[in-house]
Amino acid sequence: MRLFWDRGYDGTSFDDLIAAMGISASSFYNAFGSKEALYQEAIDAYIKVAGGWFSAALNEETDTRTTFGHLTAAAAAEFTRDDLPAGCMIAVAATQCAPTQARLRDLLASQRTQSEDAMVDRLRRGMAAGDLPADTDIEALAAFYGSLLRGMAVQARDGASRERLLEIARIGMQAWPAAQPHPRDS
Repeated sequence: MRLFWDRGYDGTSFDDLIAAMGISASSFYNAFGSKEALYQEAIDAYIKVAGGWFSAALNEETDTRTTFGHLTAAAAAEFTRDDLPAGCMIAVAATQCAPTQARLRDLLASQRTQSEDAMVDRLRRGMAAGDLPADTDIEALAAFYGSLLRGMAVQARDGASRERLLEIARIGMQAWPAAQPHPRDS
């Protein structure tokens, strides 16, 4: 998982994989079948790790704005951990790949969509609770925060510090929709 996360699918050679695992080529093929199959397993393992903090942040028992503030702060912390490659394996993986790797590109695009769908669900719950103005475009707001998180992942890969990502998150939270006053309240 770490090799694929750090180098990407195309940047990780077969020789890199067998060296990291300390196995022969025949053992590799007997265990995994192909590099692509191992990559799928690495993605699944990553989702179990990253999915934990992401889901925990989205399912906090707080108002929706606070939840998304905590989500962006958690992303800043997770994307800059000292013990893992920087960024998010899903956010930065397979956005550009050879036509022969379209299946991997589609798989990772689907994972990104699932994350955004989870944000949509949380925003819908928040709207039902009165945390958002009734005219809020939930899908666009989820897309905005999904884009913010993916951008933070790229910034982390480029060497941005946790403090820098927290500042980006703070600015991103300024886009949170505010309730519009009623004309008679003016």
